[in-house]
Amino acid sequence: MLDKQAFLNVVDLTPLVSIDLVIRSETNAILMGERLNEPAAGYWFVPGGRIFKNETLEQAFRRITRAELGIELEISQGQLLGGFTHLYDTNFAKAPGIGTHYVVLAYQLRLPLSLEQLPNAQHSGYRWLGEHDDLSRVHANSLAYFPYLR
Repeated sequence: MLDKQAFLNVVDLTPLVSIDLVIRSETNAILMGERLNEPAAGYWFVPGGRIFKNETLEQAFRRITRAELGIELEISQGQLLGGFTHLYDTNFAKAPGIGTHYVVLAYQLRLPLSLEQLPNAQHSGYRWLGEHDDLSRVHANSLAYFPYLR
C-alpha cells in the first residue's frame, strides 16, 4: 500500500480503476450506502472499491464484495453493466485543487441482503432506493445506474 502522500500524487496524476456493485432487490431497488469518506462523502452511493495494482479483476471482485457486503462473491455471479467515468472535485485527503477521476466497471447482482448485516466501514447506513423514491441525496454517479433497472 502507498503512503498517504504517494497515493495523493497518484490521485492527482492518474485515473483510478474501480468496481461498483449495483445490488438489486426483488423490487428492483438499488442498495445505497451513505458515504463516510471523500470523494462523495454524505451522499447515497452504491458499494464498491478501487482495484489494487497487480490484483486481477476476479481477486478485486472477491475482496470488494467481502469488504462492502460481508460476503465473498465471484465475478461470474455479476453482470457487467459497462464502464463509467466518475469525476470529483474532491479527493480522499481533502487536499485543495486535486480532483479524483475513476474509471468504473459496474456489475449488477440480485441479492437478498439484510441491511443490518452490512459492514459500516465506508457507509454510515444503507437503504434500498428505487426510481420513485426521493433520490435528491443520491450522488449523480450512482444515479447513472437507475436506467438499468428497466
